[in-house]
Amino acid sequence: MSVPQERIARTASATRFPVALDAALRASGWEPGRWDIRQAEVWADTLRAHTSPAGHEHAVFPAAVEAWAEFGGLDLGPAGPGHDLAPTALRVDPLPGLHSARTLSDLGRALGTQIAPLGTEADDTALLAIDFEGRVYALDHTGDWYLGPDIDAALSTLLMGLRPERLSMP
Repeated sequence: MSVPQERIARTASATRFPVALDAALRASGWEPGRWDIRQAEVWADTLRAHTSPAGHEHAVFPAAVEAWAEFGGLDLGPAGPGHDLAPTALRVDPLPGLHSARTLSDLGRALGTQIAPLGTEADDTALLAIDFEGRVYALDHTGDWYLGPDIDAALSTLLMGLRPERLSMP
């Protein structure tokens, strides 16, 4: 059975993500409806159980758990050569941020929100984090970066090589 060409065009333009990003996500193992809540709960429990030697604890909230459930465990690769700069591959797994409770707490305090670890850039140069509202950030040796108002925008920023916004203090 063949699908009429107009149906294919409408489907491609109606995807949640830009077509190139959608293809890259699918090539990495993501598909619409992906939801591994068991793994997300394991990560949530692990983070909740960890307290730093100085007493810092991780925040765990719905936006983080939802992002982990949908994209967790995936190694996501670039969606082309990059628009503004080289795209960055990433891994969605909060546990590399386990020992960053104080750093994430400090950032959350500065932004007036709670922050949870989300994952890392593939080369481990940046820790990715998500806040209570679902906004996504990258923390690296050059500073803290705003990647977008939600996980979808952050994936576009990283995998399509869009320029992130540097966080600055007023």
